Amino acid sequence: MSSNMFSLAGKTAVITGGTTGLGLSIAECMIASGAKVVVVSMDSQEVFNQNLGSYGDKAAYYQFNITDTEKTQELADKIIEEQGDISILVNNAGNHCKKPIEEMTVADFESVLNVHLVGAFAMTKAFVPHMRKLGEASIIFQASMTSFIGQPYVMGYSTAKAGYLGMVRTLSSEISNDGVRVNAIAPGWIDTPMFRKATDNDPERKAKILGRTPMNKVGEPADIGWAAVYLSSPAAKFITGVCLPVDGGALIGF
Repeated sequence: MSSNMFSLAGKTAVITGGTTGLGLSIAECMIASGAKVVVVSMDSQEVFNQNLGSYGDKAAYYQFNITDTEKTQELADKIIEEQGDISILVNNAGNHCKKPIEEMTVADFESVLNVHLVGAFAMTKAFVPHMRKLGEASIIFQASMTSFIGQPYVMGYSTAKAGYLGMVRTLSSEISNDGVRVNAIAPGWIDTPMFRKATDNDPERKAKILGRTPMNKVGEPADIGWAAVYLSSPAAKFITGVCLPVDGGALIGF
């Protein structure tokens, strides 16, 4: 047995939406595990420099709107040319729209699907031929509790996150024979600024969350980062087509 089974040394990962939030945590955990990360984000160079600039040549940045799908292949080709082989892709970029259905417009709904589903599809499609040639690669989609459970006022978001599960299953059955594994992570409630903003002044909501979580606590951003490292590492070499909940048991909690 080798402890190096969890190492990402020598690998380069593309992470969409990787300058802040859970994407940033994934980037930091992958760097700590030996990988180089290539962040694709709409955020400014300043945000990247502030959060990942200290990692030097272990982190690179490309500003890009993933809904600009006509240019996605051009971006992917540029990244491969400038950064070398890409053996990990993390589809993490996302947006949100919280409205009751009567107030959610078709444009609102489409805007969420265009980022999560269409953008992630285009990014994945752009890198798959390269990954198949490598013969060993990992693709991860950032799913959600709303991939599985009902939550009001997020019709577009829950539809997109549930759609990831179909993408994972179909794509894994299509390309895993070529050594490209496809999985998803479903974060539970994680201690982020967004979570605190939503719950600090709403003790009833926080109690409801903790009440359905058997571990009786929320997770840390690094919990998602290390899950992504595991799914991308040789230790998970026989895992494909699954969604890993990282949720303290919330999906099975009563």
